[in-house]
Amino acid sequence: TPRQLLGPSPGLSARPYLAFFAGGQHGHVRDLLLRHWKGRDPATFPVYEYDLPSTTGNSSRHKRRGRGRQSDYFAYMHRSRFCLCPSGHEVASPRVVEAIHAGCIPVLVTDGYAPPFADVLRWESFSVTVPVADIPRLKEVLEGIPTAEVERLRDGVRLVKRHFTLRQPPERLDMFHMILHSVWLRRLNFRLDH
Repeated sequence: TPRQLLGPSPGLSARPYLAFFAGGQHGHVRDLLLRHWKGRDPATFPVYEYDLPSTTGNSSRHKRRGRGRQSDYFAYMHRSRFCLCPSGHEVASPRVVEAIHAGCIPVLVTDGYAPPFADVLRWESFSVTVPVADIPRLKEVLEGIPTAEVERLRDGVRLVKRHFTLRQPPERLDMFHMILHSVWLRRLNFRLDH
């Protein structure tokens, strides 16, 4: 877990952004998201293609080393109620776990993505799933979620955070145990031919 995400996460009143995304055009879903929302409403719905404006006043020395951009990325997550997690070329992304550690409700923008530990966790209790066809209405969809529901989802994010944390040594129900449990549940799906 990046150290910027280890502290307590701010409450809703300290989160001026409705939703946030920064990333590249890795696949048609992200391409559509960026084409529709990039730069459109940075005051409440910041969507960037990698280039983030500074939110932390980092020096140019930090930016040259790449730390400034990463710090700004996590600062945006900490200041957003929802973190957009669109599908890309890859099967998985650290973005969902980063969002959870930032106390930001993950928004899975996808058609058919199987989230991690879906066989154990009820993702609807701490995330929002939006079909790709609704990308043009994404802001409207998220604004339509009542405050009480947002609070319920944030409570869910707080509860599942421990399942997405690696501990040394491993602790009961941490990410290490969740991975082992997922492998164990899938043991019947494997067939070894002699």
